[in-house]
Amino acid sequence: MFEGNTLLVTGGTGSFGHAVVDRFLKTDVAEIRIFSRDELKQDDMRHRYQHTCPELCDKLKFYIGDVRDERSVANAMHDVDYVFHAAALKQVPSCEFFPMEAVKTNVLGTENVLNAAISVGVQKVICLSTDKAAYPINAMGTSKAMMEKVYRAKSHTTDSTLICGTRYGNVLASRGSVVPLFVEQIKSGAPLTVTDPDMTRFLMTLEDAVELVIYAFTNAETGDLMVQKAPASTIGDLARAVLELFDADNEIRQIGVRHGEKKYETLLTFEERSTAEDLGGYFRVPSDRRDLNYDKYFTKGLTQESGGTRVSYEEYTSRNTDQLTVEQIKEKLLAVDYMQRELAKWQARS
Repeated sequence: MFEGNTLLVTGGTGSFGHAVVDRFLKTDVAEIRIFSRDELKQDDMRHRYQHTCPELCDKLKFYIGDVRDERSVANAMHDVDYVFHAAALKQVPSCEFFPMEAVKTNVLGTENVLNAAISVGVQKVICLSTDKAAYPINAMGTSKAMMEKVYRAKSHTTDSTLICGTRYGNVLASRGSVVPLFVEQIKSGAPLTVTDPDMTRFLMTLEDAVELVIYAFTNAETGDLMVQKAPASTIGDLARAVLELFDADNEIRQIGVRHGEKKYETLLTFEERSTAEDLGGYFRVPSDRRDLNYDKYFTKGLTQESGGTRVSYEEYTSRNTDQLTVEQIKEKLLAVDYMQRELAKWQARS
């Protein structure tokens, strides 16, 4: 689908960026641009692909910059056909203490990316969001909710660039997530620290996240929000699954809820689920295409004949989706490259 085209990934040195490069570098894509602000991570990524596929790494280009800086974004955007916008501040506690930093990256940075993409005629932009943007209670989720509002508003301003978004839950073993923490605690013989064992979270792999973005790329209309149906588990069961895979007996210690954490997460609010189109493994939430002329709605709103009737559904949450057992969680973890590598190291050490 990217044959002969140039793909730009903002925040491309993160877990998602690596998954995108792994997926597309060996295809007929003309160029993949990695845009990020961390030169060390870029250098590590460059060396990784020079080692693993030297014959293809010339298609991989690196741009130092920050989505907060519109000039550096514009510098990377020339001749780009498609954009995956993954750059974000996403650590919940950090954003709680520095909320304006989350605004600068997640909200204003998104506007910079979209403005640059529209100005050069990029064909499609996919913006990556999070389940924490639905009914947000923390600064990270609130900033990502505003990011969604920004891309949906921008989608109304252009006919040449298709702008849409995806929303997904926790990615297993991604950078900064809980599974690598559990693994390190097992290695050091420390207790596995769990905030609340009954807390539930959606569980996805990096491959699931990439598939969602690809699905949005091929199926979304401008302004859409695309959501992949996903199973969930309790944090307590996730900790037990990791312990069983490592055949370890570390204590599981409850430490209490951190700043800005929810008991469970929401992928679709009630209002979004009421208007969402069920596409089998995915939901499509269409953008509200009404304009700012509110006068007519004082005397006439949407009727059943004009598509105004909402279907009554529950919101789609990590509490009412399919709940994985410990055995099912183990099976999902074993499909993750990170876990396979760490288990191999552990077994070799034993």
